[in-house]
Amino acid sequence: MDSSADKKLQKVPKVAKVKNKTPAEIQITAEQLLREAKERDLEIVPPPPKQKISDPDELAEYQLRKRKAFEDSIRKNRAVISNWIKYAQWEESQKEIQRARSVYERALDVDHRNVTLWLKYAEMEMRHRQINHARNLWDRAVSILPRVNQFWYKYSYMEEMLGNIPGTRQIFERWMEWEPDEQPWLTYIKFELRYKELERARNIYERFVIVHPEIKNWVRYARFEEQNGYISNARKVYERSVEFYGEEYMDEKLFVAFAKFEENQREHDRVRVIYKYALDHIPKEKAQELFKNYTIHEKKYGDRAGIEDVIVSKRRFQYEEEVKSNPHNYDAWFDYLRLMESEGNIDVTREVYERSIANVPPSKEKRYWRRYIYLWINYALYEELEVGDMDQTRQVYQACIQLIPHKVFTFAKIWLLAAQFEIRQKNLTAARKLLGRAIGMSPKDKLFRGYIDLEIQLREFDRCRILYQKYLEFSPENCSTWLKFAELETILGDIARARAIYEIAINQPRLDMPEVIWKGYIDFEIEQEEFENARQLYERLLERTQHVKVWISFAKFEQSYNSTEQARHVYDKANKALQHSEEKEERLMLLEAWKDFEETYGDDLSREKVEKQLPKKVKKRRKIQTETGADGGWEEYYDYIFPTNEAAQPHLRLLEMAKKWKQKNETSEAVPVSCDS
Repeated sequence: MDSSADKKLQKVPKVAKVKNKTPAEIQITAEQLLREAKERDLEIVPPPPKQKISDPDELAEYQLRKRKAFEDSIRKNRAVISNWIKYAQWEESQKEIQRARSVYERALDVDHRNVTLWLKYAEMEMRHRQINHARNLWDRAVSILPRVNQFWYKYSYMEEMLGNIPGTRQIFERWMEWEPDEQPWLTYIKFELRYKELERARNIYERFVIVHPEIKNWVRYARFEEQNGYISNARKVYERSVEFYGEEYMDEKLFVAFAKFEENQREHDRVRVIYKYALDHIPKEKAQELFKNYTIHEKKYGDRAGIEDVIVSKRRFQYEEEVKSNPHNYDAWFDYLRLMESEGNIDVTREVYERSIANVPPSKEKRYWRRYIYLWINYALYEELEVGDMDQTRQVYQACIQLIPHKVFTFAKIWLLAAQFEIRQKNLTAARKLLGRAIGMSPKDKLFRGYIDLEIQLREFDRCRILYQKYLEFSPENCSTWLKFAELETILGDIARARAIYEIAINQPRLDMPEVIWKGYIDFEIEQEEFENARQLYERLLERTQHVKVWISFAKFEQSYNSTEQARHVYDKANKALQHSEEKEERLMLLEAWKDFEETYGDDLSREKVEKQLPKKVKKRRKIQTETGADGGWEEYYDYIFPTNEAAQPHLRLLEMAKKWKQKNETSEAVPVSCDS
């Protein structure tokens, strides 16, 4: 029976099902509900009536009722401390201090670790000048909760306000035994200083820097001694702090403070010693502020040499750290060498150069050597221009040339600079040997061009011809070399040799820019006023290519140097040649050029002839495919239909006739019909 009853009790009540879920005809919004509530003043609760107590019996009844309400609320939830505090404050307001004290004690039995409860209790005792009660309370509070600094602060403040200085000191001593954070120690020190107890404050500082051995606390201790006129004691504090931290835990802030102290005492030699000692023992990346203050000090009190020495030493230390961390950071070596060169010490600069070039790139790939090779170049230029040691410069160039793996790659700049150096030393034979060796070991375009420019400046044209021949044997597809060779022969007046060079060039099976060499050859013949040769060159070129620009250029040539009729013949011939070309834009370009020509030099018949050949622009659609081969939809494009193509395609003519018939019908329908008819 019991089990069946339990099952009945455990049944979940049924939720009413909403059969009609259609929205109501009149919808009510949340804003409307709030507005109606405001209009009806549903939220305004009338205040409770004020009660005026007129006799002791009524007061007793009121107090009984209030106490019963407080006790009931406490019984409901003893853990809510705010109820206890309200109860105690109400008893205090009724001048029932003993009852309020009893409430606070009962509350402490419930939660003795509540800070607010202790504070309210003690403040009540102090308000009513119950000093012994307050003292006992604070004593209990700091014994139970010694890590709550607020209790100690208020306890010491109360005793100090009462004039109990020894008692206040005793409270601080009890507090310091717990080794609190920094602020309580500083408060204790300020307390002693208020009463001129310097020796006691000094003893507190001694304990303080042991409990909290931070640099700022040592600096505070030293400044305390300095502010009170104990300069020797302040210096000893700084010295002790340096010994305390040792070389392992050195910090720039301590040395900066120590140096500023000595600077205030006008001990500038001591300041320099402190800065130099710190810079020698602290890592350079952690000594930026130290360098900055050292520089400022030297700018104020040092001479010019001292200031420059500080700046140079600072930057030198920075560069040393950079090149030690990454010896292949050639940009750091460049900055370091620039600094050494500005300092003017040749031996030290040469030593740094030797250290820098010793860091050969680990891989034989040219991209790793590009920055490195400039170290050698700068080294050689420094020896030549700054030091003036020509033998050393020559040795630098030779060592660099021996170091480069010429079978893998080379640097034409090094060979050319070494040859130019020998020329400046008036050693032409050595320069030629260097460049000949360079071409033999690793021929490059830049080497050939540099060698040829050198011989041209020396007016050794026979050597230039030999070099050009070797250059073209090495790189026969280089059109610019053929052009320069032919230009050289033209300048020298050997026209036949220049023409032969052009002929050999255009007959090469492979050229990087054949249009350039053909244009140069044609311009050469035009300059020599050999117009027939130029015409033959155009015809030979058109046998190889039917490019529209060649036809247009040929027509302009005929227009400029022969006759307009000959130019018109070229245009007509080009148009017939491009009729079967798939590049319709090229043919359109030719016809437009022909049209411009006829507008300037032609008559009405010739203009009409060209205009009849101009194409129609038609918009079309075509299917497109993606990279994967899938269908990408349709795209619109413009096509050109030339009259010749239109005649060849009957369906285009049929479409044109249908279009005209449609236009004719539309015009006939628009004519009005008379009523008589």
